[in-house]
Amino acid sequence: MQILMNERIIDTSTCTLLAGLGESRRQRGFTLIELMITVAIIGILAAIAYPNYTQYVMRANRAEARSILLENTQVLERNYTTANRYDTVNNDGSGGAPVIIAQSPKQGVAKYNIAPAYGAAPAQTFTLSATPVVGGPMASDVCGALTLDNAGVRGQGGSTVDECWGK
Repeated sequence: MQILMNERIIDTSTCTLLAGLGESRRQRGFTLIELMITVAIIGILAAIAYPNYTQYVMRANRAEARSILLENTQVLERNYTTANRYDTVNNDGSGGAPVIIAQSPKQGVAKYNIAPAYGAAPAQTFTLSATPVVGGPMASDVCGALTLDNAGVRGQGGSTVDECWGK
């Protein structure tokens, strides 16, 4: 339908369409209150999730260090079967120490330094220790240094064996 207004012809179907657009624009968007409630909910979720995430990452790093300790134990035990001692490759004391993995993770930035401690020569005992790198992400770990000896005895610098070796 067309209307004559101020000597112009106006199509009323267009007016209705434009009026409808104007109304819908006013109803779109969020109020400041709605936005602040959303930000508060996200903040609460982040406050709960971040500590859980960091604990999970620390547990995963600890598990990798334990895995490398066990792998190094296998290397030393295989060496013991051929040389009858843990500290050198040959049974006469020559050949140097068996090659073990010296850090965790194997590649990348070290989170743990891994070192063996051998008994008196000829070494019939050993203790492997994974010590958190000073200033690294695991420096504040409750377990501290993880240890494993030739008898399979597991140890830790803090907390409990079940918490540090069980998870």
